[in-house]
Amino acid sequence: MAKTRNIGIGMDYSETSKSALRWAINNLIDGGDQIIIIHVQSPKADPTNKQLFQDTGSPLIPLEEFKEINVSKKYGLTPDPEIIDILDTVSRTKGAKVVAKVYWGDPREKLCDSVQHLNLDSLVVGSRGLGVIKRVLLGSVSNYVVQNATCPVTVVKGTPLSKP
Repeated sequence: MAKTRNIGIGMDYSETSKSALRWAINNLIDGGDQIIIIHVQSPKADPTNKQLFQDTGSPLIPLEEFKEINVSKKYGLTPDPEIIDILDTVSRTKGAKVVAKVYWGDPREKLCDSVQHLNLDSLVVGSRGLGVIKRVLLGSVSNYVVQNATCPVTVVKGTPLSKP
């Protein structure tokens, strides 16, 4: 029997993070794998449970609980019905276990930290398609994660942003 893998998906509900989730489901996830949806909230966010879990992130939140609006709000999240539906479907059809984890802070650092904390076998993130200048000024989360994570990282490219 194949080893159960922990696959992390960086999620901010953007189209590129949704594309990353779809890519992972279609190309990476096998039956029995655990999908960990990783949310990184702004350090300025102040949800109910932030004080308890600021340093370590939230406990793993099972999909059934994550679907409940009151549970998500405790962590400062508003679940996206499309994402919930996708996760529900992969859980039923592929037999993958789905959980969520919430961190507060810099997405680059927290995604890299999550590799160690969650013992990830692979991490999948979306790319916003920033141009060279914006990438230099704003910093690229995906580039940072590729360079610093201690597990294989897949970057799923989104549609490049149109020039103004």
